[in-house]
Amino acid sequence: MRFTTSALLALPLLAAAAESPFQEYKAKFQNFLGNFVAAPEAAKQDPVAASSTKSSKAKVVGAKKIETLSLNTWKDTLYAPVKPDATRPEEWYVLITGGNKTCFGHCAKVEAAFNESVAKFATLSKSPHVAMINCDDEKILCNSWSATTGALWIFEMLPAPAAIDVYWKRLNLTTTTSQTILDLYVNDDKKAFYLIDSYFHPFDGVLAKNDLAVPVAYLLWGFNAIPSWAMMLFVSFFSRSMM
Repeated sequence: MRFTTSALLALPLLAAAAESPFQEYKAKFQNFLGNFVAAPEAAKQDPVAASSTKSSKAKVVGAKKIETLSLNTWKDTLYAPVKPDATRPEEWYVLITGGNKTCFGHCAKVEAAFNESVAKFATLSKSPHVAMINCDDEKILCNSWSATTGALWIFEMLPAPAAIDVYWKRLNLTTTTSQTILDLYVNDDKKAFYLIDSYFHPFDGVLAKNDLAVPVAYLLWGFNAIPSWAMMLFVSFFSRSMM
């Protein structure tokens, strides 16, 4: 086999090509670790959480407001109607929705049904407060709760530092109507919901109590943002180095 001059010239390029994927991944991984260590400040600067720096927005359906929860405002918004001496919880119905990135375009119907149900809530003498989270816009908030799109969450808010009961239910993205959501409230059937009792509980979970919910959310978001080929490359190099 002849070893030509062009082949000799190509050897340094091949060596660089072999090293560059690892070097590129290493740089990305180091940058990611830097963001994780500075997670408390990242919420103010990261483009993913940029929308969270804005004040909470609300739209009015009928005579009732639908609050838009964000990373920096959700807690204040949920506590806002709670009186300091309250003994009965203020109830919130919060829809976890998304767009093409987090719900693949399948949440439009359930979101429309939620909006219609709010108009019906407005006709009742007593009804829950209502809010919405779009996980396309609030990836870190959704990750901090381990919340999935197309779900309805119920918060039973009491004055701090009382424990907060939080329930969730997955909604059928094709069959849910406004009446479905209205019936859940009128029947007050918590058996149809799951009581959240995990590390990711927004108020009483281990992560929230130790101020780790947001850093862990950034960690999860970071791993999801890493391309699968890069992760496989890292595992391959790591396993080879271990060998």
